Amino acid sequence: MLKRKENIILTKTDAFSDRIVRLARYLQVEKHERILRDQILRSGTSIAANTAESRNAQSRADFISKLSIALKEADETQMWIKKLYVGNYINEKGYESLTQDVVEIIKILTSIIKTSKGLQSPSASNRDSSNP
Repeated sequence: MLKRKENIILTKTDAFSDRIVRLARYLQVEKHERILRDQILRSGTSIAANTAESRNAQSRADFISKLSIALKEADETQMWIKKLYVGNYINEKGYESLTQDVVEIIKILTSIIKTSKGLQSPSASNRDSSNP
């Protein structure tokens, strides 16, 4: 089996996906909630699926596309987490913990996408433009 080096975004999205699966089970068994469960399960696990798919992207554009989909799913998941909290399906501690995790994932994905597109901070681009 091919051994790959550890990748922080893969590790974080996989762990977050596991949390979402456990949350979906809780919503089903304890809260008897199906619609919100299905929504957050779909979007929350899609983050990890698209991030994993990006490892085998056929091009830089394909890599960016897969991570952009993961980013959109992370944004959607953040919204569903808020709805679960507002609807009293999860408590404040759970809401804050899940939100913290998804916001961290959003920040990392955004950074990877920007870097992959060649978007750099103004100070970095100024340094690069001064070097022939």
